[in-house]
Amino acid sequence: MSETSFTPRVFSGIQPSGGLTLGNYLGAIKRFVSMQDEDFETIYCMVDLHAITAKFLEPDVLRRNTRELAAGFIASGISPEKSILINQSQVPEHAQLAWIFNCVARMGWMGRMTQWKDKAGKNAEAASLGLFAYPALMAADILIYHATHVPVGEDQKQHLELTRDIAAKFNHDYGVDFFPLTEPVIEGAATRVMSLRDGSKKMSKSDPSDASRINMTDDADAIAKKIRKAKTDPDALPSEAEGLKDRPEARNLVNIYAGLAEQSVDQVLSEVGGQQFGTFKPLLADLAVAKLAPISAEMARLMSEPDEIDRILAHGAEQARDITAPVLKKTYEIIGMVG
Repeated sequence: MSETSFTPRVFSGIQPSGGLTLGNYLGAIKRFVSMQDEDFETIYCMVDLHAITAKFLEPDVLRRNTRELAAGFIASGISPEKSILINQSQVPEHAQLAWIFNCVARMGWMGRMTQWKDKAGKNAEAASLGLFAYPALMAADILIYHATHVPVGEDQKQHLELTRDIAAKFNHDYGVDFFPLTEPVIEGAATRVMSLRDGSKKMSKSDPSDASRINMTDDADAIAKKIRKAKTDPDALPSEAEGLKDRPEARNLVNIYAGLAEQSVDQVLSEVGGQQFGTFKPLLADLAVAKLAPISAEMARLMSEPDEIDRILAHGAEQARDITAPVLKKTYEIIGMVG
């Protein structure tokens, strides 16, 4: 098997399941923006096929969510001039390669996926086949572009390991070096943003308390209010990261500050160590408003012009298919399919 040189290419996506949060921004979107200025081709996706695996969504809701996610990407700084921005279902090669990967992946591999166990729970018999096969579609999303790097959150790392397993098995079975073994990119101070009401739980749009999260559509007043009311503890901030070890709420707020300020936790604590939260929270609120309020305003403007969002996504799909169609054609040739 000869060594193949793959174009350095980034792929990542987010489900348009509604309600972008600060967690999505710091954990993923902010990194997407920075990678488009590095030595990569960058492709970012609204993974709407994934959004229907777990529960039924009203068609109008899915359409709106997809546009809002695209608006969030663009408002955050993802440029359609620098990156390919797509809606997954508009690029049919994703689903076509997913079928091939359904035949490469093993049932045992899928059954071990932590997210399958968590989402299906005790009622696995009632879960959709799509939810079980989700990781094979995720592998196809990535490998249809021969993506070499994927910025992911910790909760998706296992799926990316499965993507590598599928690529390796395909290459081995057919004696080729066709699909790359994609590398995860997990970095940054706030790759996992926690709830503002409970530092042991991940910030989530599904939390019944809106005060637990900062939504990317929140205005300046809402952002500042939620940070002022965020749960803390009575102690002063430490001067070193080690001092945050058993203080989940304090650690979360410092991580958020570090992520927004593009500093390390130690850099932040060297400046604010010794402060009480009554002093630190206003600093964090001012920073969050400065960074996030312009994004919220631009999202609102874009959502008032849905035709513009649709045009951008349609153009992205054309660009994407210049990459995906030849990859799928070659995959079929390797397998022995004709026509």
